[in-house]
Amino acid sequence: MHPDLAKLIVLQAHDLEAKRLRDQIAALPRLVAALETRLKATTGQRAVVLDLIAKEEALRRRQESDIKDLQQKIDRTRKKIDLATTTVQVTALEHEAAFARAEISRIEDTELESMERSEALEAQRTLADAALADAAATLERESARAGETVAHDRIALAEVDRLRQAVRAELLDSPTGDAALSTYDRIARAKGTAVSEALHQQCTACQMMLRPQRWNDLRDNSAGSLASQTLMTCENCGRLLFYDPARDSPQRKPVAVESIAAQIVRSL
Repeated sequence: MHPDLAKLIVLQAHDLEAKRLRDQIAALPRLVAALETRLKATTGQRAVVLDLIAKEEALRRRQESDIKDLQQKIDRTRKKIDLATTTVQVTALEHEAAFARAEISRIEDTELESMERSEALEAQRTLADAALADAAATLERESARAGETVAHDRIALAEVDRLRQAVRAELLDSPTGDAALSTYDRIARAKGTAVSEALHQQCTACQMMLRPQRWNDLRDNSAGSLASQTLMTCENCGRLLFYDPARDSPQRKPVAVESIAAQIVRSL
C-alpha cells in the first residue's frame, strides 16, 4: 500500500473519532436541557392537579357553609310557623322551608360530585408525584453522567487531536504527502470521509461497483512496488480507494474485463 495512503487511513480514523467525540460533547448538554424541560413540564402538570384539588376543597367548604345557612333558615322558619296566626302565613313559611330543603338536597348532590372529582384528582396527583420523582431522579442521574462523559471526552479529544496533528505532520514531511493531504482535505470537506476500502469490486463508501478494468488496476497498483504505486479514486464518489488483499477472497482471480462487459451488454 502507498505509504501516504496508509497514513491517510489512520488520519481518517482519528478524524472520525474526533467528530464522534465533538458530537457527543455537544449532544449531552442538549440532553440535559431536554430533561430539565421535561422536569419543568411535569412540575407544571402536578401544579395544575394540585390547583384543581384545592378548588374542589374550597367549593365543598362553600357548599358546607351554604348548607349550614339553609339549615339555620329552616330552623327559623319552623319557629315562625309555630308563631303564625293564619293559614296563609303557615303555607308561605312551609313553601320557604321546602325550598330550603330542596336547595340543601341539590347542594349535597353537587358536593358528592365534587368529592368524586377530588377522588379522581387524588389518583392523578399520585401519578404526578411519581412522574415528578422519576423526572427529578433521571435529571440528576443523567446530569452527573453527562458531566463525567464530557470530561472524559474532552481528555480523549485532546489525545485524538494530538495524534491527528502528528499524522498530518508526517504527511507534510514526505515528498508526496503534501499533495495527498491536500487531496484528502478537499474530499473530506465535500464528502465527510475521503478514504474508502474497495472490497469485492465495490466501493464500500458509495456502494457502487467498480468497472472491471478499474478493479484490476487497483489490485495491480496495490501489489506493485511502492515507487510505482499511485493514489486511485472511486470514479463514482471521488474518494481515495485502498485495497487490502487479506480481506478479499484468496480464490478471487482478476476480473475478465471483456467477458463481464459482454454480460452487461447482453443484459441490456
